[in-house]
Amino acid sequence: MTDPGHATRTGNDDQVIADGLVKRFGDFVAVDHVSFRIARGEIMGFLGPNGAGKSTIIRILCGLLRPSGGRAIVAGIDVARDPEAVRNHIGYMSQKFSLYRDLTVDENLRFFGGIYSVPRAELARRIRFAVGMAGLAGREDALVGTLAGGWQQRLALGCAVLHRPPILFLDEPTSGVEPASRRRFWDLIHSLASEGVTVLVSTHYMDEAERCKRVVYLAGGKIVVQGTGAEVAAASGLITFEATGGDVDLAARALRREPGVEAAAVFGRALHVAGTDRAALQAAIGRVTVEGLTWTEVQPKLEDAFIHMLSVKGAKE
Repeated sequence: MTDPGHATRTGNDDQVIADGLVKRFGDFVAVDHVSFRIARGEIMGFLGPNGAGKSTIIRILCGLLRPSGGRAIVAGIDVARDPEAVRNHIGYMSQKFSLYRDLTVDENLRFFGGIYSVPRAELARRIRFAVGMAGLAGREDALVGTLAGGWQQRLALGCAVLHRPPILFLDEPTSGVEPASRRRFWDLIHSLASEGVTVLVSTHYMDEAERCKRVVYLAGGKIVVQGTGAEVAAASGLITFEATGGDVDLAARALRREPGVEAAAVFGRALHVAGTDRAALQAAIGRVTVEGLTWTEVQPKLEDAFIHMLSVKGAKE
């Protein structure tokens, strides 16, 4: 796992480099010495509470905000020195739905094709690709405002990649979208990454974080931890046991009162119990008298790892 404050990989294949990024708004420090690197074809996930600095960092990388300190390099270009050049190499989806609801699917695509200076000879083919990717074949004349949320988001992604950018910045792209559409959207992201597109995506969904190659957890403008899911889970120091086969809800209520148990949560028909002291955790489990439970040790969930590391960070501060 990488040190929270440093981006350790230095390969020539890095498409996005944040090196000690700082952003101040008056006396408020929104981004506090943040460093990370993203390689070609890699999907990195940004997680953290509202106000953690995720959107601010993405806007800096897109050239929409100037950093107060540090460096941002995107596609080999210093963002602060030449933000216009950076925008030719990126696709960007903001938190707020950005298409024109009173225009049709086709009209939106043609409009964004013009903004991105897609060659006229290529535009029709690129539009067909975007329509197919969004699953909107046959709906080209439909007003965007009449489409379901999942279709709108896939269309917004189609507009963002019309000019075939090598780098994508997606700021909470599936917020408010129902689960099946979120899954289809992520299938598209992975398809693009498999073709070499570099993706930075912010999300509040842990299942989406687990689909990223690496994750960065931010709080208060600082990186709490970054690494692969397995690295983050291991770095948390949490020990997790899973129980199945009995009344897991009853067991969870009992275990939450036990010393040494940091978390006891039910996921479907399984109970996950986490703590950092193995002996204390096993003793607590042994005191639960619910019949029929079978216990096995499992890897900590990302959600438990993040919550634990954030609580440790808060306690130190």
